[in-house]
Amino acid sequence: MIVDSSTENIVLAAAVLRGGGLVAFPTETVYGLGADASNRKAVARIFAAKGRPCDHPLIVHLAETGALERWARDIPPVAWRLAERFWPGPLTLILKRAPGVADEVTGGQDTIGVRVPGHPVALALLRAFGGGVAAPSANRFGRLSPTAALHVRDEIGGAVDCILDGGECVVGIESTILDLTAERPRLLRPGVIHGEDLAAVLGAFPVGRLGDAPRVPGEMPSHYAPGAPLRLAGRDELERTVRALRATHGAVAVLAMISAPEGQTAGWRQMPGEPELYARELYARLREADASGSRFIVVERPPAVASWEAVCDRLERAARGSCRPSPHQTHSR
Repeated sequence: MIVDSSTENIVLAAAVLRGGGLVAFPTETVYGLGADASNRKAVARIFAAKGRPCDHPLIVHLAETGALERWARDIPPVAWRLAERFWPGPLTLILKRAPGVADEVTGGQDTIGVRVPGHPVALALLRAFGGGVAAPSANRFGRLSPTAALHVRDEIGGAVDCILDGGECVVGIESTILDLTAERPRLLRPGVIHGEDLAAVLGAFPVGRLGDAPRVPGEMPSHYAPGAPLRLAGRDELERTVRALRATHGAVAVLAMISAPEGQTAGWRQMPGEPELYARELYARLREADASGSRFIVVERPPAVASWEAVCDRLERAARGSCRPSPHQTHSR
């Protein structure tokens, strides 16, 4: 059931959470599938709804930084500085988990992911609820994250007790994940908060995944995948790739930062040339391509520079995760 984000509906959604139900709600990044993080049975419903492996940790969403000590322990001073600079916002911190935090939330690890989201509806829901909300993206595991309420309804609506409609997400891709449990901060998932942004607070650039870094959401080699096979192509090979696929497979959708060549406009969607605007549109455009009946999706490979790192990460994983028959090529899904 989709409802608007009026104060009355936010209060009702908070009551659903207190009763052990699932609420899909907007954040600035993507829509989350939320449950009371202190209720093991409610959290288990998240995994069932998504088809998510039970050892994959969840992110706990908080209404304010002051709630951090309920969920984490041995919090380093730099965590408070990062929170002051980036919260509310699209940064998840990995910290040592506090006593009493359920294994279902942490994937059985001694660490926990936490953030304060930067969306007014999410914050209003969290304040009305009065506790931590465990919330991965509100989609089937490994598939495209939802950036609108209709995406949630179409994919897992039958498993959700309430969907709060807060409009389209303004960031469009998942949060940056920074691990603070090692000697040096480790960037475990890129996002719109970049390494140089973090370095301004940390005093040095974070390192990448090294050694025994904790498991975190979205780190599988294949993830964020549409139903149709996705192929990345550089600008110099884009037109040739599209022509070849159309000759052998028929309908092909294209996402590119350049305009369509003459005679190839069908299914061609021109994307923004700025990484933040591109990220905002990415998942919605891939969903459109899937819905169009295309047998392949060809995406122009973005520049391999720091500002495009998060978008490139999502597209590389999507390309690996979608190397399967399109839903238009088989009756099973």
